Amino acid sequence: MSVEPGGVGDGVRLADDPDLLVKRRVDAPPGYFAVEAAGLRWLQVPGGVPVVRPVAVHDDALVLPRLTEVAPTAGAAEELGRRLAVTHAAGAPHLGSPPAGWEGDGYIGPLVLPLRAGTDWAPWYAEHRLLPYLRLAHDTGAVTAEQSAVVGRVLDRLVADPGAGGAAEPVARLHGDLWNGNVLWTAEGVVLVDPAAHGGHRETDLAMLALFDLPHLTRVLAAYDEAAPLAEGWQERVGLHQLHPLLVHAALFGGGYGSQAAEVAARYA
Repeated sequence: MSVEPGGVGDGVRLADDPDLLVKRRVDAPPGYFAVEAAGLRWLQVPGGVPVVRPVAVHDDALVLPRLTEVAPTAGAAEELGRRLAVTHAAGAPHLGSPPAGWEGDGYIGPLVLPLRAGTDWAPWYAEHRLLPYLRLAHDTGAVTAEQSAVVGRVLDRLVADPGAGGAAEPVARLHGDLWNGNVLWTAEGVVLVDPAAHGGHRETDLAMLALFDLPHLTRVLAAYDEAAPLAEGWQERVGLHQLHPLLVHAALFGGGYGSQAAEVAARYA
């Protein structure tokens, strides 16, 4: 789940058992932890990136094994890239597909994540990943009217041109909130936590890795591209995929995220 770098998310605390971690949110909306647990199970792909396994799920808490982190290494980064390609290739029924065993919307951090079906990525992304959070960010004052207009032009372009996201690709099985803080480096390799899992475009996860400076990112991307070559022009689309998390962070934290989103959007408007 996305938290502001350096911040603390959703009342995470250790359980009495030192081998377990309890994520607790007393005001959790219905299904808040159930959909996260469903996403963790769905992402358990043979040969894919290891994902933390839920121990127990409650209405107001999720119990997980406690992981011991170590320093990132280049070798672990390359293994992450190769395994992430396998996770993505496991696929999903359609854009916006929820994880298996779940019906309805999900969450990204404390915000609702629309899990609505789509066929063409560009208009689906505009409607279900950019517009809801642009509205929230504008309503909280994190995005000015002028900045909103810049992002709005990107939405218009995406709706008008289904090819704006590059060549059509199979729907990928996404972690969905793959920022640096949700990538845990352990002695056994990388383990992923806190997903907003759904069916989407594989470049979305890769762009999220780049947003908050994942260690050894160049090694991760090179290994991924070797295992599953990326489509032509993917580097030019990184900012487009980053618009969603930037708007989410603007809605949650304000600060400079609204300005950053508008600056990125100006490259695609």
